Amino acid sequence: MSSVPRPLDTAPLRIAITGASGRMGRMLIETVLNAPDCQLSAALDRDGSPSLGQDAGAFLGRHTGVAITSDVRAGLSQSDVLIDFTRPEGTLAHLALCAELGVRTVIGTTGFTDEEKAHIARFAEQAAVVMAPNMSVGVNLVLKLLESAAKALAEGYDIEIVEAHHRHKVDAPSGTALKMGEVIADALGRDLKACAVYGREGVTGERDPSTIGFATVRGGDIIGDHTVLFAGIGERIEISHKASSRATFAQGSLRAARFLAGQRTGLFDMNAVLGLA
Repeated sequence: MSSVPRPLDTAPLRIAITGASGRMGRMLIETVLNAPDCQLSAALDRDGSPSLGQDAGAFLGRHTGVAITSDVRAGLSQSDVLIDFTRPEGTLAHLALCAELGVRTVIGTTGFTDEEKAHIARFAEQAAVVMAPNMSVGVNLVLKLLESAAKALAEGYDIEIVEAHHRHKVDAPSGTALKMGEVIADALGRDLKACAVYGREGVTGERDPSTIGFATVRGGDIIGDHTVLFAGIGERIEISHKASSRATFAQGSLRAARFLAGQRTGLFDMNAVLGLA
């Protein structure tokens, strides 16, 4: 039986972080520790992680009193909001506990199937969820620009989406690139599943003007670059976003967590958080 989400009308907001020893997890922990209206309530990591038992702020030379643990239930029982940037299977397991315990959730994980997204929507009926493929404020503003650009450039322009990420990213194209494609396809009245082209090789023939192309680059420590190219005759328009630090995703996640403080149930995106809906 699920718990009723706790009313969050007093500070500080108690936030749990998953993947506490990873790159994004550490950035989230640092951001929460530096936010005067937030409190790090739990730092969660997988069984077998060499970081288990360590203070969550040790990498910063800070003592927080919060030890990294794999006991998700115990961590969530002391938390108001969970911020999760892991992998789909882990996020879904965490979300089931959040729904049971009445803990709101910010999901930055990507790579969900349509069926898994449907599961998330059902969990959101029990405790509020913000889910977005990219928590950056800038990226979400770009999505609004792409909607306008696609409508204005609906005829005579070929659309290509190019994204680049670090060598450790496991899904492709990125969730952000796919969201960009969805926004553009919706604006044009198309179905992305029917018009997307994810790779070209050999003799492909002339480009079908109704398609939306995707190109993926993986290498080094690239945080995240996305460019949408509208290529016409005699001109091309490029709308780009380049992330130079994971701090932008962490700051956006905290904005989402603060937004959830005013919500008990429901599934929201960053448009709702930023008032762009």
